[in-house]
Amino acid sequence: MTQAATKAFASQSDLTDKTITFEQLSAHCWAYTAEGDPNSGVVIGDKFILVSDATATPAMAQDLIARIRTVSDKPIKYVLLTHYHAVRVLGASAYLAEGATEVIASQGTYELIVERGAQDMQSEMERFPRLFRNAESVPGLTWPTLVVGDGKPGRQGSLTVDLGGVKVQIWHPGAGHTRGDTIAWVEEEKVLFSGDLVEYEAGVYTGDAQLEEWPATLEALRALKAEAIVPGRGEAMKGAANVNKALDYTRRWVETLYTAGKEAAAAGMDLKAAMAHARKSMDPVFGQVFIYEHCLPFDVSRAFDEARGIKNPRIWTAERDQEMWRALQG
Repeated sequence: MTQAATKAFASQSDLTDKTITFEQLSAHCWAYTAEGDPNSGVVIGDKFILVSDATATPAMAQDLIARIRTVSDKPIKYVLLTHYHAVRVLGASAYLAEGATEVIASQGTYELIVERGAQDMQSEMERFPRLFRNAESVPGLTWPTLVVGDGKPGRQGSLTVDLGGVKVQIWHPGAGHTRGDTIAWVEEEKVLFSGDLVEYEAGVYTGDAQLEEWPATLEALRALKAEAIVPGRGEAMKGAANVNKALDYTRRWVETLYTAGKEAAAAGMDLKAAMAHARKSMDPVFGQVFIYEHCLPFDVSRAFDEARGIKNPRIWTAERDQEMWRALQG
């Protein structure tokens, strides 16, 4: 029996609240982290505030808003969606109620919301009920009011927002965690808000990823020479060496996983055998990190699909989630 078979589905048994840290990284940049739960970033200018990743629900967003208000009374004008996943975006209405006027996302993220946002919302709520407590406060899907770029990677499709005393560059550096990932880069202070393109000492969810392209996107981020990073999960990393440590961690996860997926596909394995094969290389390196057991079944499913030529990730629905879980226990 696989290890996954002995556990409750995804993170349904994870009911313990995490300790939240709200720390200043530079003159204008702050990190909101929570022991491996989804992170958010905050950039506080002399005139306006930008929040990167909106949390899972408006009720959860109220905690971040309260922490922001301990250090600034400036209006929260911008909310950046680094990608479309429900756990990152469904709290946006709380910021709109605070007076935010722009919800920013890439063209790729907008297209993914259209294509699969509703299914993703149902799926994620059932995977991780703790993060979606007070789900009744969610008014529905979060839609961007400002779409950046044409879906092609690079700064040519970038947007720069001036918060007063600090500028934030927003662009799509390349496919990875999804095909529409967007970053916020405060170049003057060398602070990068990466969303789930980068993680550290936590599970790297790849269920909707472009695994083949992801390492090159990480190297594009490395070329920025950031001196601090707010990853999607894990602690904020300070100092160039620690930023590189987070990039290396994520790259190792992605490459180890995809190699296992390609080997399983070449050997003609089924999904259950592919999972067992992936564990041989993944468990010894990553088995102890937060949400590892949550991520791995979805990750192996995607790696196995991509290795067999399924370039556009299949849409996860609540029904597909359970079908996959049963296949691994059969």
